[in-house]
Amino acid sequence: MTSATLQVLVLALIPAVFWGFAPIFDKRGMAAGGGSVQASLVVVLVDSTIYWLVIAGLYGRSAFSGLTLEVLTVFAFAGVVGTALGRITIFVGVDKVGASLNSAILSTRPLFATLIALVFLGEPLGPVTGLGIGVLVGGLSVLTASQGGDLEGWQPRELLWPIAAALTFAVANVARRYGMLETPISALEAVAINETAGLVALAAYVLAVGGRDVLKKPRASYRYFVGSGLVTTVAMLSLMAALGLEEGRIAIVDPLVATAPLFTLAFAALLLRDLERVTRGVVAGAALVVLGAVLITI
Repeated sequence: MTSATLQVLVLALIPAVFWGFAPIFDKRGMAAGGGSVQASLVVVLVDSTIYWLVIAGLYGRSAFSGLTLEVLTVFAFAGVVGTALGRITIFVGVDKVGASLNSAILSTRPLFATLIALVFLGEPLGPVTGLGIGVLVGGLSVLTASQGGDLEGWQPRELLWPIAAALTFAVANVARRYGMLETPISALEAVAINETAGLVALAAYVLAVGGRDVLKKPRASYRYFVGSGLVTTVAMLSLMAALGLEEGRIAIVDPLVATAPLFTLAFAALLLRDLERVTRGVVAGAALVVLGAVLITI
């Protein structure tokens, strides 16, 4: 193994670990009285601010020099769907079914992304991908019967929240892939546009429904969501760094990032004992979902 390959592996594992830990902050924040819209707004505000500061330091006035209206529209659409709507459904899912189950089901994203890409981008569906879909669906079935997750219990219909989040992220990722194929701007610039569009959409929603009521939450919840935002920022920057290296092929990076739910299970078992139950069914189902996601990605 070369040093360059090792660097890619380390950079790809960082988002897996950090995105595995972020749901712990999310669950604690929701348990402290936080709300899904408030959480989404805080997380996106934190990562957007950091992205713009990094862009200003790296590119200065030359930033976004290759940006076109079409590409701006594509990434703005991805931000509204994936960042605004997707984040809200994530936090509702964490609150309803628990961090461990929510994180595992979010790994179904490659299933939706593959099907959408098949229809709209003409990307092929091979036998390994089909096997991955079967394994992934089997994992979902195991999770449904696992009796794990939030200690207060949940109904099977509430699994629709993380499934909806996975679907929104899949739609957004297909749009991002199209945008990256059509633009010379960097991944960092693209994600800044994406997150800023999501921030604008969330802020507009808060203003429309009454900002004080939505944001009037316990101070402790804000601390947890700021922590989630910082963790998310580091994960995204590390992912972009991995993909930016010559050896950072999708077939290497994505399967490693897809192991995030396994880290969430470990963290939840240690840090959320008062809020969640991690059963053998949850572990088995999460493992099957991750394996299916890896097969689909490959």
